[in-house]
Amino acid sequence: MRVLARETCLEREIYTVSRLNREVKWLLTDSFPKLWVEGEIADLRRPSSGHWYFTLKDERAQVRCAMFRQHNRTLGFTLSEGAKVLALAQVSLYEARGEYQLIVETLEEAGDGALRRAFEALKQRLAAEGLFERKRPLPKWPKRVGVITSPTGAAIRDVLTVLRRRFPGLEVILYPCQVQGETAKHEIVRALKIANQRAECDVLLLVRGGGSLEDLWAFNEESVARAIYASRIPVVTGIGHEIDFTIADFVADHRAPTPSAAALAVSPDGEEVHRHLKGLTRRIQLAVTRCFLQRRQELRWLSGRLHQAHPSRRLADLMQRLDELTLRSQRALGIKLTACRHRLETHLARLARHHPKTHLGQLGLHLAQLDRRLREMQKMRLKSLGLRLTELSRALDAVSPLATLARGYAIVTDLKTGKILTSARATSPGSRLQVRLAEGRLICEVKTLED
Repeated sequence: MRVLARETCLEREIYTVSRLNREVKWLLTDSFPKLWVEGEIADLRRPSSGHWYFTLKDERAQVRCAMFRQHNRTLGFTLSEGAKVLALAQVSLYEARGEYQLIVETLEEAGDGALRRAFEALKQRLAAEGLFERKRPLPKWPKRVGVITSPTGAAIRDVLTVLRRRFPGLEVILYPCQVQGETAKHEIVRALKIANQRAECDVLLLVRGGGSLEDLWAFNEESVARAIYASRIPVVTGIGHEIDFTIADFVADHRAPTPSAAALAVSPDGEEVHRHLKGLTRRIQLAVTRCFLQRRQELRWLSGRLHQAHPSRRLADLMQRLDELTLRSQRALGIKLTACRHRLETHLARLARHHPKTHLGQLGLHLAQLDRRLREMQKMRLKSLGLRLTELSRALDAVSPLATLARGYAIVTDLKTGKILTSARATSPGSRLQVRLAEGRLICEVKTLED
């Protein structure tokens, strides 16, 4: 028995803890491919190495996770405690402690978090394209309102109740479609296209009752947003509750917080219209009464004017005016004649004092005096000028070359050059000369020269 026991002991394979953990790790890694795990983040730690360590848990269990630096650098959102995530991970085992864990390569937000990220991304992209800027005015008095919603939902009942209460005569056309689920976005787009093709409504209501972000997601689809923007008919949205906002709300021409508010936004208030009509009727009656009284007063005034403007009365007034003007003209004429007569007498007296004969006699005496003085001054001036002329003649004779010529001298000029000769060397035999004497000139030819 002892030998058998010893041989059995020799046949046993002893594992070290390290080997056991390593082989279990290989077994887990080989048995499970990379898989997606959903859970909530807990015990998040970020050491200086850059690696992340956390626990992924749900209501009943939890598992340790590690996400190394080369993977967490590309995470597109901020990881925090309590966040719900989807993790792409490899099942593994941490050999040092023998703990089963997940090696996470990719993290995505789960549930509402992912939807909200998609919502914000689409919102920013459509805003950059300008889809949120166009806001057309709503018709003040629509004849026909189109409603795009589920025919069995509470939204259509709320809209019809409000429209029936506010303006019973307003016609409503329903374009039925699903407002939740996979096919909802396609049906909403189709309803918008049909409404625009028929062009039978003045305004469209796109409405739905409240719900979660996932329930309302059909209104956050890009195809729905672009269909609203392409609509030629103004679109009013009333989706969810007051705190709910969808991409459709931003693209629409008007956003109402609820379906009932959307119906209020497009429908005239019947009671207000009735009060307005009563007010207009009262104003028209007052205006007609006021106009009648004014016209009657104008008729009386015109009758009085007609009586005053009767031809006989007008003729009498004109005759009286003529008499008044005749008297005024006669009076003015008498005053004018008296003034003219007075001025004439004044001018005659002035004329007698300044008769032309008297003035001509005085002027004749003055003219005679001036003539005598002029003659005397002329004689004195002529005598003075004669004396001056004699003195100048004497001075001129003293310096005149003619006086020198009179004494027997002559002026000799070379006919060719026109120069006056002062030396016999200035000419040559054969030259023609002009000799000016006191009386007359001589033309001579040089025969010989003598010094």
